[in-house]
Amino acid sequence: MKPIVFAGPSLHGLQLPSDSCVELAPPAGCGDLLRAAREGRGVIGLIDGTFESGPAVWHKEILFALASGCTVLGASSMGAIRAAECAAFGMIGIGQVFEDFLAGRRSADADVALIHGPMELGYVPLSVALVDVEDAVARMHAAGELSDTLRDEIVGQARAMFFKSRTWPSLLSAAGADTGCSQRITRWIAGNGPGLKARDAQLLLEALHGTGRRDGRIDTAFLETRFFSKLIAGMGD
Repeated sequence: MKPIVFAGPSLHGLQLPSDSCVELAPPAGCGDLLRAAREGRGVIGLIDGTFESGPAVWHKEILFALASGCTVLGASSMGAIRAAECAAFGMIGIGQVFEDFLAGRRSADADVALIHGPMELGYVPLSVALVDVEDAVARMHAAGELSDTLRDEIVGQARAMFFKSRTWPSLLSAAGADTGCSQRITRWIAGNGPGLKARDAQLLLEALHGTGRRDGRIDTAFLETRFFSKLIAGMGD
């Protein structure tokens, strides 16, 4: 079977190959990785997952997939978080967001959270994740496009703002950027490639196409719990 990748807004705007050797599925919720492992998927990629719209992916289903012989990779968003949490058990993390969570430089799920449109609209992001704000601001500052003061103000406002309200217009307004400055920053963002989450998601897709792919599985016993048994029973298959 094809590798399956659970993704949504992190892939928005990327040029995906039409003849992809992977199957793309919507952002994963509780039970989705378990189902993929039980279907016999040899490789599972986790990029985006549900936060508020339903129960999130359990660590236990990732451990089940690993114990079943699956290669499980994570990046960008929920995938980066779970990969950092399950790295000791063999889940493979890819990208800067994963590295930041693994090293303890980040710890909050809210750092990658955003709201987005439905599948029919390509999961278009309707707010911007903190990791993408900080990445864009750092790149603008390094390119000489942003002063120290405005950089610090934008980052401070982004960290204080609720993830559903965090948009570039709201951030720049809160940071006190004037109209001309806001327009210049908006143009720079639009013209300087995808954000960090999208770049990390692209790395995962490239890994599944054979670029730098690694097998991180670790032989370990899987202990089934009562709650996990209930999850399987509730799947109805």
